[in-house]
Amino acid sequence: MSGRTHTRACPERTCVGCRKRAAKNDLLRIVMIEDACVPDPRGTLPGRGAYVHPAPVCLDQAVRRRAFTRALRAPRALDTNALRRYVEQTTVAEQATP
Repeated sequence: MSGRTHTRACPERTCVGCRKRAAKNDLLRIVMIEDACVPDPRGTLPGRGAYVHPAPVCLDQAVRRRAFTRALRAPRALDTNALRRYVEQTTVAEQATP
């Protein structure tokens, strides 16, 4: 052995809101179920996924740009209410944790 340690590459994805690359673990996967964007925090739901930072700013940018419709290849605009509630709840929970 040469004494070198090999670190595994961390998969990266691009946030559809801010368009910045980040580790897959730092982003929230979004999938389309019927006509709605649904959060997939475990990353196990079937279907095409899009990634976004779990922050209201990135979510607002993605909605304004219609990025979810494009990334998920939806025929029409998607409902993001459930997604917005999830992001707001996780943001509040993170701020409450010291």
